[in-house]
Amino acid sequence: MENFIMECLNWLLGLGYPGIALALMIEIIPSELVLAYGGYMVSNGTIHFTGAVIAGTVGGTFAQLFLYWIGRYGGRSFLERYGKYLLISQKSLKLAEEWFDRNGISIIFTARFIPVVRHAISIPAGIAKMSLVRFTLYTAIAMIPWSILFLYIGFKLGRNWQHIHSVARLYTLPLSIGAVFFISCYCLLLYMKKRKSR
Repeated sequence: MENFIMECLNWLLGLGYPGIALALMIEIIPSELVLAYGGYMVSNGTIHFTGAVIAGTVGGTFAQLFLYWIGRYGGRSFLERYGKYLLISQKSLKLAEEWFDRNGISIIFTARFIPVVRHAISIPAGIAKMSLVRFTLYTAIAMIPWSILFLYIGFKLGRNWQHIHSVARLYTLPLSIGAVFFISCYCLLLYMKKRKSR
C-alpha cells in the first residue's frame, strides 16, 4: 500500500501544481500527505509555495464540492448505498448531519479542522441545499490555512516529509480543540439569544 501511495504521489505531483490540485480532488491519498509532499517539492525548488497554496485550495475545494453535489442531487438514500465507496462511513455521516442540523452553515468553515466530520460535513450541506456560493466561499477560506499548514510542515521536514502525521498532531490538535470551542460558544450564543427573545 505504501509503494502504491508513493507511485501515485510521484506521478501526480510530477505534474506540478495541477497534480497537487488533482490529487486533492480525487482524494485517493489523504490531503495531509499530498500537501506535505508538496511542501517537500517547495523545499527542493521544484515548485513555489504560493502556487502550491493556490493549487491546494482549488483542489481541496473541488473535492468538497463533489461531495456537496452528491448530497444535493443524490440524497441520503444514495449515500447509504454508495457512501462506503467514497470512504465515508455511516457513523461519520450521521455525526456530520447532527452537527449541521445544530449549527447550520456556520459549521462549514470550522468543521474543516475537526477529524471525522471534516469531509462528511459537505454532504448534509448539499442535502439541505445550502447556497452553493456560500458553501464554496466558506470551504475555500478554510482550505487556505489547511494548505498553508501542511505545505509549511512538509517544507520544514524536507526529505523527512513522510513523518507528517507525527509532527502534524502538534498543530492539528490545538486547531481541532479551538474549532470545537468556537462551535460550542456559537451554539451557546444562539441558545441565549433564543431564550432572550422568548
